Amino acid sequence: MRTEQQTLTFDITSNAQPMAEADRLEAFKALGFGTLFSDHMTVVRWSADRGWHSAEVTARAPFPMDPASAVLHYAQEIFEGMKAYRTADGQAVLFRPDQNAERFNQSAKRMGMPEIPEALFVEAVQKLVATDAKWIPEGEGSLYLRPFMFANEPFLGVRPSREFIFCVIASSVGPYFKGGAKPVTIWTSQNFTRAANGGTGAVKCGGNYAASLIAQAEAAEQGCDQVVFLDAAEHKWVEELGGMNVFFVMQDGTLITPPLNGNILPGITRKSLIQLARDEGMTVEERAYSFSEWQADAASGKLKEAFACGTAAVVAAIGKVKFPGGEFTIADGQTGQTTTRLRDLLVNIQRGRSNDRYGWVQPVPGL
Repeated sequence: MRTEQQTLTFDITSNAQPMAEADRLEAFKALGFGTLFSDHMTVVRWSADRGWHSAEVTARAPFPMDPASAVLHYAQEIFEGMKAYRTADGQAVLFRPDQNAERFNQSAKRMGMPEIPEALFVEAVQKLVATDAKWIPEGEGSLYLRPFMFANEPFLGVRPSREFIFCVIASSVGPYFKGGAKPVTIWTSQNFTRAANGGTGAVKCGGNYAASLIAQAEAAEQGCDQVVFLDAAEHKWVEELGGMNVFFVMQDGTLITPPLNGNILPGITRKSLIQLARDEGMTVEERAYSFSEWQADAASGKLKEAFACGTAAVVAAIGKVKFPGGEFTIADGQTGQTTTRLRDLLVNIQRGRSNDRYGWVQPVPGL
């Protein structure tokens, strides 16, 4: 559902009851992930007759919602995940927001939702970051940004909604995994699949994550940090984790990552790491990799490292893999040199510690 480019002016209304500064700073001392929210949100509405309209930055608050709202019955909803960082010189910056806007619109097309002009998407994010810049933690923390859109037309017929709300909220965060950047343990799901051909695997929609939660709960019961899914057709090929892409580092230095076959989310961190690895002289193969290969290569020593990547956790080494009936360790179970090198290259660009020759980092205007 393509929409015409529109120029909107954002009305900005400050939160009359922001969190007390002392309370915010105290909360910063023990940052988790996704539980501490900033004072404001950005909202833009869309309707079939008006297009995009009513852009505003306002106090973060619940949405009044009719119980017949389409999202509650037919799950017409998509979202993105991105971060704002504080650089050493005090700038607030975003990492590749244009890529989030592009992926958001790919999700919108698949879900029968209106595309939002890229400039409007980015501006909505920038406006919120500029308004709540004090919520970007110093040091290794960041401001996690969640743009999302949902159908809010009240009706019970099965068709695309004619009304949508686009919103951006923000959460001050620390490490995604408890304990910080240590290797994680992965559970291999045998009973559940994440996506199938022709489905929504390449879409960042809530339904994909809802369907993965039972597998994630199973992983937690097995003492694992995350779940990895195999393909739906053969239950043979490694696809991705519950919310992260996966890479394998071979003995000869080659990186292997599953191909974007329509079932896998096209991660922006994944795309960036492939570029960085190739520019470091590494060979990157986007090809199918089976679970049996993974197990055999780990046993023989051919596989030296494996890691998962995504906006939330950035890069996380995989130390151990469990599956029904057994488990195996990758190399010595520690974070390897290639994983560390790629993570450092990426993080240093994101946080302004090294030269950004790609133009990936964008300062937030108005600060």
